[in-house]
Amino acid sequence: MAKPSKKQEKILAELKEDILSQMISMGHWSEEELLPLQDIPLAVLRRNATQRHGVTRFRRGARATELKIEDVETVDLHPQLLNESWNDYARFVLYHEYLHALGNRFHDTTFRRLESLWPFSGAERGREFTQFLRQRTATWLWVCKTCDKQYPRKRKANRRYRCRICSSILLDVANMQEAN
Repeated sequence: MAKPSKKQEKILAELKEDILSQMISMGHWSEEELLPLQDIPLAVLRRNATQRHGVTRFRRGARATELKIEDVETVDLHPQLLNESWNDYARFVLYHEYLHALGNRFHDTTFRRLESLWPFSGAERGREFTQFLRQRTATWLWVCKTCDKQYPRKRKANRRYRCRICSSILLDVANMQEAN
């Protein structure tokens, strides 16, 4: 967890208001049920995180089988989600994290049913966002010379890995697009 900048705080506050008003209008929850979400602080993940897009952090000692909204310490979003180009996906991720905050700890059928109630696009951009993050932080590209597929990674393949598509040996190429 990282402390958000003033600009990020403003964007997070706008996202929170947007998502909460949307959740109320969905008719599945009452305003009273959603009111405690208003008090949950929003923060950002570390810039170099590539696997997590958002996380709901519960207080230490909270019983996993009896999680309550009062047990939520913070909800963190990846800072790249706060860029305008990812706004639709950021809205979905915050909705997803709020479902966790409401006590839905696991990605079970109930959780997926609630998640599918989200009425806007953006949910399908998860893989694209992961690829974007990996590309930004990759030092190496594992390249298939047969089918031109590229796999961004932080370490060399050293000819130990094969392409998922055609099974050719992957070659290491320095990533020239690496973010500093």
